[in-house]
Amino acid sequence: MAEPNIASINAEKDIDTAEIKAILDTRKAKMKLSLKVCAHCSLCAESCFLFTNTNDPKYMPSHKFINSVGKLYKKKGKIDRAGLEEIGDIVFNRCVLCTRCYCPFGIDIPNMISFGREICRSQGIIRQYDVK
Repeated sequence: MAEPNIASINAEKDIDTAEIKAILDTRKAKMKLSLKVCAHCSLCAESCFLFTNTNDPKYMPSHKFINSVGKLYKKKGKIDRAGLEEIGDIVFNRCVLCTRCYCPFGIDIPNMISFGREICRSQGIIRQYDVK
């Protein structure tokens, strides 16, 4: 089986930043609080089997959250297709949504990663399997 890739449905279509902003606004308070509360303590890393098996910081739950939904929030949804595909790689390929990640400050990281997937899907960016 080939490694999963990110696919862009309607790749010729521009990213609808207004739609992304509207989706972000539905959870604005939760994102703002989560980003403010994150102490970058890395305690969540120990709960992620992808991180513990690789020791690669890109698999740390906080890294995945901050560099996906956090980036979208800070940019207020203003992102190009390449940037959103990069976020798609984070939320689809670096997280299996096992919900094991634990934040001592109460950030619901799986919920935020799932939210990132929702935003990517809204723009036609999905995970594609068995690419040859």
